[in-house]
Amino acid sequence: MKMAYRTVLAAALTALLAGCDQGATVDPMKQVGPNPELPKAQNFLMPPMQVPEGVAWKEGEMPKVAQGLKIEKVADGLQHPRQLYVLPNNDILVAEANGPAKPTTRPKQLIMGVVQQASGKGGPGGNRISLLRNVNGKWEKHKFIENLHSPFGIQLIGNTLWVANADSLVKFPYQEGETEIRTPGEVVTELPGGPINHHWTKALLASPDGSKLYVGVGSNSNITENGIGAEYRRAAVLEVDAATGASRIYASGLRNPTGLQWEPQSGALWAIVNERDEIGSDLVPDYMTSVQENGFYGWPYSYFGQNVDERVKPPRPDLVKQAIKPDYALSSHVAPLGLLFYTGDNLPRYQGGAFISEHGSWNRTPLNGYQVVWVEFQNGKPVGQPQPVVTGFLSDDQKQVRGLPVGLAMDKEGGVLIADDAGNTIWRVSAE
Repeated sequence: MKMAYRTVLAAALTALLAGCDQGATVDPMKQVGPNPELPKAQNFLMPPMQVPEGVAWKEGEMPKVAQGLKIEKVADGLQHPRQLYVLPNNDILVAEANGPAKPTTRPKQLIMGVVQQASGKGGPGGNRISLLRNVNGKWEKHKFIENLHSPFGIQLIGNTLWVANADSLVKFPYQEGETEIRTPGEVVTELPGGPINHHWTKALLASPDGSKLYVGVGSNSNITENGIGAEYRRAAVLEVDAATGASRIYASGLRNPTGLQWEPQSGALWAIVNERDEIGSDLVPDYMTSVQENGFYGWPYSYFGQNVDERVKPPRPDLVKQAIKPDYALSSHVAPLGLLFYTGDNLPRYQGGAFISEHGSWNRTPLNGYQVVWVEFQNGKPVGQPQPVVTGFLSDDQKQVRGLPVGLAMDKEGGVLIADDAGNTIWRVSAE
């Protein structure tokens, strides 16, 4: 009954807001690559919204994969699986979380809550890390670490397991083969959080030598409507010293860097970034980019380089001049949440390129994303257009959504693992 009510209410809100934006006019494929088409910005009281109904996967139903691939279910019954991490013994760690509770300060937030509930994005997360282990072809599920605070990023350095909660970076002692950690985590450093904590996910990546940890911290608003003071050390990638917990801003102006990876050829740090809303279905393209030390990427004053966002007051032309243009646009409002450079042998056609999970839009008509794509890399840079690899999360008529891809990881056999947030499932893609 509650789901039916939310669906009806969400549909009514969609109808109410339909006149706010006539929908996208630019072909999404013209908004990918290094030089996306960027139409004129529009201003709306409310953003465009389209609400697909969240419907559970039926028995035997699963996403579709590209030719030559197969997909299988590893585990289900999870509580919003977000990020995945494969341990040296091939056990899989799953961060289960949804955003921490926060106050409703604007009408848009109330409507967004309804949208999320209707599409399967709402509901409590597990606030834990689960461990999946393959034993003679059958997957066991263990509660590995409990009582976390909206965990997202996971990294193992030696015998220390690092977890990025919504407001802190904590570490745990790890012994290979154990299926539970009861030792309380040690807080190494606080991360930007607070009562609003608008973009709560904290991506996490260790440096190759394990001496540093890089944390992706999203903005605390769309475009500083909560005040510039609420953006302290946010919209940035932080660098944390693993030994002392001391941290600094490594790069800034990245509205919501939700995934961090080392590009295998160049060794450069790369990020996927969710861009701003409320200036039309065709703006702004989300992107992936190499991240330069001390680089500034525009938010909130400009987007995709030096395209000024007139809504931000006071303007900062001095910072706009410094804004670095991202390497590769992914199209508008696809909401990339997972990044994986593929280095395995099981899928040779994808070797060296980047898999990107697109969680999907709610503020664009027609909807965009809801798939896992692959982008080819040559000489450390992306080339060509994204190729759909895993689809079928969204129905063809865009009225129902079965699942929402988030975290990506590669297991020891070269299979690609996908955390399905709304479907509460872990999928594995491999060669047919």
